[in-house]
Amino acid sequence: MKADAQTEAAVKDVLDRFAENYAKRDLEGVMALFAPDSDVVMYGSGTDEKRVGPAEIRAQVERDWSQSEATSMTYGWASVSAAGSAAWVATDVTFKAKVGGQELTLEGRLTNVLENRGGKWLMVQGHFSLPAAAQAEGESFPE
Repeated sequence: MKADAQTEAAVKDVLDRFAENYAKRDLEGVMALFAPDSDVVMYGSGTDEKRVGPAEIRAQVERDWSQSEATSMTYGWASVSAAGSAAWVATDVTFKAKVGGQELTLEGRLTNVLENRGGKWLMVQGHFSLPAAAQAEGESFPE
């Protein structure tokens, strides 16, 4: 069900704070947006990027930063839905990184599931992906 305006704004605020803290390389700020649960999950675009639990998510963020000089992300189209204490969001994201002196721009997709705990929205699941480059528009499978 479509989230009400207050929930939608709160969920988008979490995404904005994630982008801001990630760009500033504020590890504690990033981690504060995730639930501290052992089963919190984050998928990245790399084949080895399945992270379960805060320690693994922390290690992934640190790895990202160790392999880049700067990062930023901006969101485009977004859909926010909610039921009870759960909310889920899907959004287009432009991820920019400076790696080895080269500027990279990745047009990706981000989904998150959040849970409201004591009035605070926390991410319990996240997934960043890149569209399959070998898949032509209008086709269901890559060539």
